[in-house]
Amino acid sequence: MRTIEAIIDEKGTIHLAEPIKLSAVRRALVTILDEEPAIYPNETALLSEKALAEDWDRPKEDAAWAHLQQQQ
Repeated sequence: MRTIEAIIDEKGTIHLAEPIKLSAVRRALVTILDEEPAIYPNETALLSEKALAEDWDRPKEDAAWAHLQQQQ
């Protein structure tokens, strides 16, 4: 038994905050909290993308991670 954070939109669609893998079909309980989410899942990543791109898209970063790229 485990608890996974999720957001339910106005249409009742459940969006899990993380992917899950199950070995078989399972029952689930849904508790609806009386509060709005502070931020939607992945919104932080989307909002940070431009700032991170400026930092990561530099020749110095490319050189630092070059050893992880596949040799062709």
